[in-house]
This record gives sequence, C-alpha cells and structure tokens, in this order.
Amino acid sequence: MPGKPGCYIFKDKNNNIVYVGKAKNLKKRISSYFRKDIVDPKTQKLVDGIDSLDFIITPDEIAALLLESKLIKQHKPKYNIILKDDKSFAYIKITNEEFPRIVVVREKNILWGEKNLFGPYISGNARRETVRLLNKIFLLRVCKKLPKRACILYHLHQCSAPCIKKISRDEYLENVKKAKMVLSGETGELIRILGNEMKNFSKNEQYELAKNRRDQILALEYISKKPGIALRKTYDQDVINYIIDKDVVFLQLFNIHKGVISNRNDFVIENNELGIMNHGFLKKFIQQYYFSNAIPQEIIIPKDFSEKNLIEKYLKILAKRKVKITVPKAGSKIQLLNVLKENIISKHELGEKNLVELRDTLLLPNYPLVIECFDVSNLGNQNIVGSMVQFREGKPDTSNYRRFKIKTVQGQSDFDSMKEIVYRRYYRLKMEKSQLPDLVVIDGGKPQLTAALMSLKDLGLIIPTIALAKQEEEIYTADAMFPIQLAKNNSALLMLQRVRNEAHRFAIQYHRLLRSKKIL
Repeated sequence: MPGKPGCYIFKDKNNNIVYVGKAKNLKKRISSYFRKDIVDPKTQKLVDGIDSLDFIITPDEIAALLLESKLIKQHKPKYNIILKDDKSFAYIKITNEEFPRIVVVREKNILWGEKNLFGPYISGNARRETVRLLNKIFLLRVCKKLPKRACILYHLHQCSAPCIKKISRDEYLENVKKAKMVLSGETGELIRILGNEMKNFSKNEQYELAKNRRDQILALEYISKKPGIALRKTYDQDVINYIIDKDVVFLQLFNIHKGVISNRNDFVIENNELGIMNHGFLKKFIQQYYFSNAIPQEIIIPKDFSEKNLIEKYLKILAKRKVKITVPKAGSKIQLLNVLKENIISKHELGEKNLVELRDTLLLPNYPLVIECFDVSNLGNQNIVGSMVQFREGKPDTSNYRRFKIKTVQGQSDFDSMKEIVYRRYYRLKMEKSQLPDLVVIDGGKPQLTAALMSLKDLGLIIPTIALAKQEEEIYTADAMFPIQLAKNNSALLMLQRVRNEAHRFAIQYHRLLRSKKIL
C-alpha cells in the first residue's frame, strides 16, 4: 500500500461501495481501520462489512479531497452520510452583465453548460482573497445593481465607477478579460502583456497609466506566489500512462475536469490487440477510445508517437474544435503522469500481477481479464442449485453473477448438475453472440471438469477450463495427466481460491434462500 495522498474506497461482498475517504498517507490511514483497538461501534461495523478495497493516488491532499467529494456524490456510499449532505464546493463566476462582476456560486446552483466558471475552490479564505484581489487590481464593480452615483470604493480608488461612466464599456471589458486570464492560470502571459503596456505608456510619457500597469504587475506577482490562492483551469484534460508487463499493457486514464481529477479508467491491452511490442498501441488506443468517448481539450501522454499531428486532426474533426496532444518534459503535467504511473504500479502489484502469473502458470492463450467460476450446492436430493460468479480484472463483477435451479437432473449428481449449468450459461452467450470469458474455473475435481468440457464440446466452444479441488487445492486441466500443485502462497493459486470461494459462497447463499422460502 503506497504512503501517498489519495482516496480509498471500501466495498462489500456484493462489490458495492460502502465508504469513500481521503488520506494524506493512504498506507497509514487504511491500516488504522484494521487495528485491534477500534472502540467506535460504527467504525467496527464498517470494517466488518469490508470485503475488498481500492484506492486512487492523487498529486496532493487537496486533489484527494476534491476527488473524495466527487466519488461520494456519484456513489452515495452507505457510511458517508455526513458528506452526502455537506455543502457543495464553490466556484468563481464572471457574470454576463453589461458591466460584469466576479461572484461566488455553489456547485448545486450552477446550470449545465454555464460559461465563465472557475474552480472549484476548497478553501473559503483562498476564494475570498482571490475575488478581493482581482476586484482591487482591475477595479471591477462589486455592487449587485449599478447605483446612480459613485460609491465609496470609487473614492478609495478600488472601483472604476462604470455607474457614472468614468470608464467606457470596452475599457471595462478589457479589464474583465484580464481577470479571466488570471483565473484561467495565464498569469504569466498577462504579466508579459502588462509589462509591454507599461513600457509603451512610459515611452509616451503617460506616467500615470504606466504606474497603474506597474502596480497591477506587482499585485499579480503577489498572487502567483501566494500559497492557497488556487487558480484552476477552465478546460478539460485527460492524462494517459501505462506500464508493460511481458506482452500486456496496463493503462490508466484520468479524466480531469477543470483542474480536478473526476474519474479513473483502467484498461488491459494484450499484444495481439493493438500492437504492443512496437509501442504502436498508444496511437491506436487514442484513436479507438475517443471515437466513442468525450474528447477533452488536451490529452497528456508520456511518450510521443508517429502521426501525432494526424491523430490531432482526427480528434479535431470528431470534437469539432482543436484538441492538443501534449508530451510534457517538466512541470505539473509531468507530476500528473508520475501520479498516474504510481497508481498503475500499486494496482498491478496488488492484483493484476496475479493474473499475469495465472496466465503463465496455466499456459493460457490470453490474459484472463474475465474469469467465470461455477459451483453446485445441494443438501440431499432437494434444492440442488448452481452458481456462477464473474471476476473482471481480478475483481468481482456482481452484475454478471448468475444463479441456477437444476432442471434436468433427477437425484443428486454433481457431474450432471455441473454439465447442465455450464451448458445453459454458454448456450445463452452463444445465442446472444456475447463475449466469452478468458478462463472458466470449476469448483471440483476431474469429474466436474469433464462435465464442463462435455458441455462446451456440445456447444462447439473452446474456452480454457480448469477445476480447483478443495482438499489439496489441486488444479486439474483438460490435457494434463496429473494435477498441478502450487505453493500455498503462490499468487496465481490465491487468485483461483478467491474466485472459487466466492462462487461457493454465492451458491450457499442461494441454497439458503430457497430453503427459507420453503419453510415459510
């Protein structure tokens, strides 16, 4: 577990998110939940219901706090009651009036597609200080309604008094434009422009105007150096990074909405899919992904690729606006790429690496992105049921769990029951032309494996299939004379055990449900 800032996500046995938290140090914070000296009953109840966890590393604690809010609003976890009802974050907005103002608005009051929004701002002090300084530097009005005479701010040289026409509308809008540049993170460019204006005014002996530009430059330099005044972006970015393990790419994509990490997407790409070995996959991934997904104004990637200009033109046609693909060399964008890579490595070490080892151990033709596992449960000859669970990228995908009542078997026969449920599952997928799993796991030994293989043969399907026997944890395969025995701490075996145990739990749960209904 990394000792980095970020968000952690606790899930229950049904893969539902039950709690989202943020941490300055993920390792310390997550470890604190599993101490033996927990006294808070609510925390203990939360911990008792945790089946799995996930985490997202962020550049800093502020980014973690923003992401935490996004995730809580999106998923409404069971144990995040306080934050669910918390106030929304504030934004700075420039109004669409004849003489615009800088105002603060809450997220819940923002209309979809509204323009001239900057934020969100976590710190109220930073937000208020930003508004105060911009109004003071550019002499913008603060009154809700234009008065008929100048107020005290004009006499204190803190307002340009458009109410009594001390400034033309064009001049006022030019000041508004400069305020927008600051809020958009273009302070450096604005300082350069003001510096040129100061020189020109001084050259033309317009010393009062030159002094005004000098004061503005000093104030802007103060803003750019002052900690806590976060001037966020007004455009969206995607950040893409990856690692390659053997011939498999593990890729992550961050969606960054106006400077705030809002979502993370994980992808596993095999060599035969996009041409990994010559690193041509990045170009093909961008081409395919953005054909059917939202396209940001900027895409940040770790390495350049051939035909980047062509892909930018392709994206411009799709988005109907300019799209920039950036390969940064330094600065905050490199930091984002590094954070993303840390996420991938941590996630890979905790789970995805097990799937690579599983593929190599079982000599599978493909990376086992999707694993389906079958189990049969019975007590005597009644209520014989079957279950199927699906794991995707090493995690339970409960939306694809299935339960079966045995229909064709008379009496107790694990062999025939297994044969039936495997046939029913893949007959349906075949008829629907749905995606088949990369690996089928059978809870049982050689007889149950034989039953499953017979059903697949009857359907004309070839899917890598194994069986995992409970007692000795032996792995049976279709073509091996003897079972495979792995060390108890082998990560591939631990992965298979987790999948098998989940299928068994799901079958028992269904069996108990039917029994309770019968009793009632």
